[in-house]
Amino acid sequence: MTELAAAPVPTIPHHSLLVFLLQLSVLLFLALALGRLAARFKMPAIVGELLAGVIVGPSLLSHVWPDLADWLLPKDPGQQHLLDAVGQVGVILLVGITGMELKFDLVRRRRHTALRVSLAGLLVPLGLGVGVGFLLPASLMAGDTSPTVFALFLGVALCVSAIPVIAKTFMDMNLLHRDVGQLTLAAGVIDDIVGWFLLSIVSAMATAGLSTGTIAASLLHPVAVVVAAWLVGRPLVKWALRAAGRSSSSTPTVAVTTLIVLLGAAATQALRLEAVFGAFVCGVLIATSGELDREKLAPLRTAVLAFLAPVFFATAGLRMDLTALARPTVLAAACVVLAVAILGKFVGAYVGAAMSGLGRWEALAIGAGMNARGVIEVVVAMVGLQLGILGAETYTIIILVAIVTSLMAPPILRVAMARVDDNAESDMGMTGTKTRDLASPSPASPASV
Repeated sequence: MTELAAAPVPTIPHHSLLVFLLQLSVLLFLALALGRLAARFKMPAIVGELLAGVIVGPSLLSHVWPDLADWLLPKDPGQQHLLDAVGQVGVILLVGITGMELKFDLVRRRRHTALRVSLAGLLVPLGLGVGVGFLLPASLMAGDTSPTVFALFLGVALCVSAIPVIAKTFMDMNLLHRDVGQLTLAAGVIDDIVGWFLLSIVSAMATAGLSTGTIAASLLHPVAVVVAAWLVGRPLVKWALRAAGRSSSSTPTVAVTTLIVLLGAAATQALRLEAVFGAFVCGVLIATSGELDREKLAPLRTAVLAFLAPVFFATAGLRMDLTALARPTVLAAACVVLAVAILGKFVGAYVGAAMSGLGRWEALAIGAGMNARGVIEVVVAMVGLQLGILGAETYTIIILVAIVTSLMAPPILRVAMARVDDNAESDMGMTGTKTRDLASPSPASPASV
């Protein structure tokens, strides 16, 4: 009996491929151009990259030239998924690189102070965010989202900080070597770790429901992932990087590093946790392996930061709908959420710094640095949108929080640091000039976004 050959899988239609290539080209061009323009005005590049998507998306182009908008961004799900796939690969690798850039020596040097600052800076905005989440109108929730999951997710979104934005801000202001800069980065490292952990828990709850069993699983699965990664993954990562590092070429190191991050993302995705959590854990494993030659990772950083990350942020901007702010309910909610985000982070960081014996201006400077949400907030918002926790309105609000808080950091830091006494700062217990190498991001590090 002759077996019939399976029908070949059809390739991407000619027109779909054309539209996809033009989408990438337009978004990348606008993201790079506006990102450079933002940097020229001393703003984070991510502001310009998000604006690229806003221009092409429903906030502007759909109103100014609807026919072109419908042709360039058709509503066909298959067409949208092509662009989303590129963005997802970009954010997974970006989060992995962020994990690789964390400086744990900073945490070891000031672990007690950094822990107090970080926990207060996390718990206060987390609690306020959860409270506001329960108070917001049900019309701002997506579909049949549980109010509890929505409130928890909003709390997580408001408690995160962004190491890339913090590092870039301090570096641009020549404050990275100061004790305040080092302490802020150390607290930010802890924030990042706890933030990704909380995001994975809430994401699992949103996917599996809120029964006692699923809540327990949501709490235990991330812990199990971290334990397994440390006990099993760490030796494998060390072996793989050592083998790749024997080559004088950077190609094996880049390939192995990329593979580790992608496999880690696939593992947590399979466990119904977020793929970015696995990418972050693998990035940390790579950073702590002792086998990483950072110079050989330069090609990967360049590819991610020059191409994949700008495309991801542009696609994130595509999903913003600023016209929604014309509705009084949405505008009022945006003002409340933004105020709570700013107040919560400043109060939390200030309390933690004050508990550590720091002066008010040092505390204000730390609060300003940790208030910057930047890239991390955008990733969190995209996760919420993909899981159906956030609607278009709440997604837009959270992206606005990321933009506004990142723009606020430099001017407040200038005011606070101008009043910090160098002699008083030296009493904080760490010689800042000796720690410059621990925190200085490489030229192509995520700090550039």
